Amino acid sequence: MTALPITLATASILGIILIWLSARVIASRVKNEALIGDIGNQELLFAIRAHGNFTEYAPIFLILLGLLEYSGGNGTALTVMAGLFIVARPLHVLGMGENANLKLRQIGMVLTFTVIIAGSLYGLYLSLAA
Repeated sequence: MTALPITLATASILGIILIWLSARVIASRVKNEALIGDIGNQELLFAIRAHGNFTEYAPIFLILLGLLEYSGGNGTALTVMAGLFIVARPLHVLGMGENANLKLRQIGMVLTFTVIIAGSLYGLYLSLAA
């Protein structure tokens, strides 16, 4: 069996972040008595979108990271990429909301895009060099 320790550790941490984001949505739903949708409530909308945005980016990053690790990608580079992604996603969340710091959201998205682009280019390089 092939071990992918960087991907496993990253997926484990991202799983915890996902549960945190899910708990925020649930708490907001209970507080606002909303069974479905955002009922026009900004707080709930922000929680839903933060959760949704995470679930849009995390899977492709984990697939990319796992394939890079499986393909023999440099462990240090992959660890740095994973660390940046793990930092980027909560920054994005903290930058959302009525009184949030938009700069944090922007930093989170720039880091997310940078890591996915870098990983994608690295993956193309590894695939062509094989």
